[in-house]
Amino acid sequence: MSSIPAPSQDTLDKLRAVGTATVSMQLLKRGLRHVSINGVKPLRPDQGCVVGPAYTLRFLPLREDLSDPAVLGAPGYGPRVAIEACPEGAILVVEARGIATTGTIGDILTARLAKRGVAGMVVDGAVRDGAGVSATGFDVWCLGAAPPASITQLSGGDVEIPVACGDVTVFPGDVIVCDGDGAVVIPAKLAAEVAEDSVEQDRFEGWVQARVEEGRPTIGLYPPNAETKAEYEAWKAAGGQ
Repeated sequence: MSSIPAPSQDTLDKLRAVGTATVSMQLLKRGLRHVSINGVKPLRPDQGCVVGPAYTLRFLPLREDLSDPAVLGAPGYGPRVAIEACPEGAILVVEARGIATTGTIGDILTARLAKRGVAGMVVDGAVRDGAGVSATGFDVWCLGAAPPASITQLSGGDVEIPVACGDVTVFPGDVIVCDGDGAVVIPAKLAAEVAEDSVEQDRFEGWVQARVEEGRPTIGLYPPNAETKAEYEAWKAAGGQ
């Protein structure tokens, strides 16, 4: 189990306020380029920004003896364990091998996650019963919807292990930020500092946006040169909002 403390509510709130674009830039400044989960989009257009620590689930390639329908009710079957074990406020991150032609979860299990207070789910695969999943109000980032059950193309794997979701490595406890642009992974040890610097980046970019709307050219403004940085700092010192 990781010794890194869970993210504070303050950290989660700051990340929720800034979103994925700002977070990805802060990670880029720290040398992390491969953090945006490929292909996933919000299932509903009104999902907003959702943030939480990752609880992971892995699907494996299909092997018929592991994917008989009877396995769905077997004790210890990973996908069902995840539904009851994913903590309140966490984001269920599912490695589904990028397969968009079979569903990994449907409306009943989604309703259970919502009832238990799970914050959302990110899966590099599809859901089943897309309209029903949407109707639960549970926030899902995925590749779309497909009718077949997961066991037609996948075998259930383990939970709370490192996974490759959308070609991005995710460890249990990493912080996931999801919004209309997609989903970004923050290594848990960096979450607090990324949140803090993201808030400052958003404040600066808001100031820049106001200058652009005044008619200022972007050269020397964004990215800022020394004069722009001094002007911004003076604005902050004067209590600029």
